[in-house]
Amino acid sequence: MSSEANTVTAVYQVTGMTCGHCEGAVAEEIGALDGVSSVKAVASTGQVTVVSAAPLDETAVRAAVDEAGYELA
Repeated sequence: MSSEANTVTAVYQVTGMTCGHCEGAVAEEIGALDGVSSVKAVASTGQVTVVSAAPLDETAVRAAVDEAGYELA
């Protein structure tokens, strides 16, 4: 059985990202949350796609984005 079958994908909108460094900072903070297997941040759209083992607590995601210096829209 593939581990992909038991994952949740969520897309968040983050304001303030303007470059690759921004993408990396947001991805690093969200990636440190329990259960997160991948994060893709795209500065041009502000979208952050997160794959995790279970749905993430939005408060935890917001705190991670804040820690990176950005804001969850």
